[in-house]
Amino acid sequence: MKTKTRCITEGGLMIAAALVLSYFKIQFLQAGSINFCMVPLIIFAVRWGLGWGVVAGAIFGTLKYFLAGGFALNIASFFLDYSVAYAAVGAAGLMKDKKLGLPIGALIGCFCRFIIHFISGITIYKILAPTELFGHTYSSATLFSVVYNGSYMLPSTIACVVVCALLYKPLEKYLGSAEYQKSSER
Repeated sequence: MKTKTRCITEGGLMIAAALVLSYFKIQFLQAGSINFCMVPLIIFAVRWGLGWGVVAGAIFGTLKYFLAGGFALNIASFFLDYSVAYAAVGAAGLMKDKKLGLPIGALIGCFCRFIIHFISGITIYKILAPTELFGHTYSSATLFSVVYNGSYMLPSTIACVVVCALLYKPLEKYLGSAEYQKSSER
């Protein structure tokens, strides 16, 4: 019981940290923005695993839409671009208890989020085609989705992987969840 309480408490704190970080962003050209809001979600997912990571990501994504100026064309866009996309960041939890779990988990979580945004682009935002981006007109929803989402997700992914790589050693004991949790519950 104590472990579940710790997990939920840490999840709430990491979601709050992610929300605060979501306000500090670099607007990137015409596309989305770059920020570090995924880092707390990745840390939480790598510490507690896939299931908890997905739940925390979905809660964060939903809150981000309502509290941090989200934009959606319709309800499907809201779910895919916020709730499901950030839930996908929880895939970083696949690296729980793995060597170099934090930076590799960051890469996995960010890639999974990109895939969800890509799917949203080719299914929901295809209605906007042809679309101009970076001085080029795209008539292919697939190509537009790759370019648009890649233009901010690639720098965001690189930034998150670098930060998580730098945090890996200092957080190694904390992330070794099974052993750390047992010793901290005594």
